[in-house]
Amino acid sequence: MRFQSKQYVRWGDLDAFGHVNNATYLVYAQEARYAWSKMIEMVVARAEVDFLAPIYEGDIYLDIEIWVNKIGTSSFGVTYEMKNGDELVAVVKSVQVTVSMETKKSRPLNDAERDFLNKYLES
Repeated sequence: MRFQSKQYVRWGDLDAFGHVNNATYLVYAQEARYAWSKMIEMVVARAEVDFLAPIYEGDIYLDIEIWVNKIGTSSFGVTYEMKNGDELVAVVKSVQVTVSMETKKSRPLNDAERDFLNKYLES
């Protein structure tokens, strides 16, 4: 199963080259991830973006699909496909580490989190 999200491209997301700035793709991923998994206390340990096609306009919505690509003891990987209409514009991959908000240190995934992540796991 994949989580579906829409992220709004603002006019201010465009840079001096007239396309969406590269760093903004990680903001779109972050917003989609939060909507999907706000119940998991986590930090991002790694993020990578493959830019496939530029986005030259604001005032549109990107379609983002999210799925889990790996589940570890205290971390998990997520893939995000970003589309402008039918065009795949970027693929983002990130690794999240679950943390204790009290100690600010990593901790193992609990059973509820693992069950949630397994619903979205694709090999």
